[in-house]
Amino acid sequence: MRIGIISDTHGSLFYFKKALNTLGGCDYIIHGGDVLYHGPRNPLPEGYSPKELAEKINGMKNIIIARGNCDADVDQMVLQHPIQSPYVFLQLGGLKILVSHGYTRDKKEYIKMARDYGADLFIYGHTHVKELNQDENLIVLNPGSTALPKDGIHSVAVIDDGNIQLINMENQEVIKELVVK
Repeated sequence: MRIGIISDTHGSLFYFKKALNTLGGCDYIIHGGDVLYHGPRNPLPEGYSPKELAEKINGMKNIIIARGNCDADVDQMVLQHPIQSPYVFLQLGGLKILVSHGYTRDKKEYIKMARDYGADLFIYGHTHVKELNQDENLIVLNPGSTALPKDGIHSVAVIDDGNIQLINMENQEVIKELVVK
């Protein structure tokens, strides 16, 4: 099973399409939140078109979305997929996964929650800073922001064939890779 992980699209249809192109065909997409709105502290990302982005997402199957701090009730009104809050716990591809945008609690609290639930992987967004680390028996992943990365490197992550890769969307190069189990 191939799982694509994105976060913080902030209404950019341009970078959402680029993310999907970088990921290739996936069985599932996990979105870490901040889907349609750019937020009051962020500039407008390139290709900002929340209505068209909502239409693109609505045409997809198997997308799981965690609610971000910029996601509002009005976003849920235009999206046909549920925006799940404050977190999502799921099993995909033999992995137990906790997903949260990560803005309502400290990251350490989410890591504890993930361990309490027996998760293999904790996915979060919000910071616009990519991370892929093994913390004892838990993998901690932030795919970074597809639209507004703090370091200027637009990125996504993919889980495939026992590996998790952070990928640079501009040149398709693997930034970091970990083996799952």
